[in-house]
Amino acid sequence: MRKVRDYDAELRALNDKARTLKAKKVQQLGELVTFTGADALDLDTLAGALIAAVESTSADEREAWRVKGAAFFQRRGRKARKGDAGNRQGGGEAATGDVPR
Repeated sequence: MRKVRDYDAELRALNDKARTLKAKKVQQLGELVTFTGADALDLDTLAGALIAAVESTSADEREAWRVKGAAFFQRRGRKARKGDAGNRQGGGEAATGDVPR
């Protein structure tokens, strides 16, 4: 005999998962703003810059932004690895810390 599926429970679980993912995305966006130093901008300027980026239709401009963003994260990754190497102590224990993605 087939097992009866509880569609309501499945929908609730999916909604909870979607809510969790959205909250994580919002948190990561806030961390990105902080890591890039954009938190120093006033809210109107930051919103205007983001709107201009979204409205941009130039593929070359978007590619330049992508390259610049990738370079930013590569620099941060190298700095984090150098800092971890200096913070290690005798037992070879790796430092724990989240690297933004």
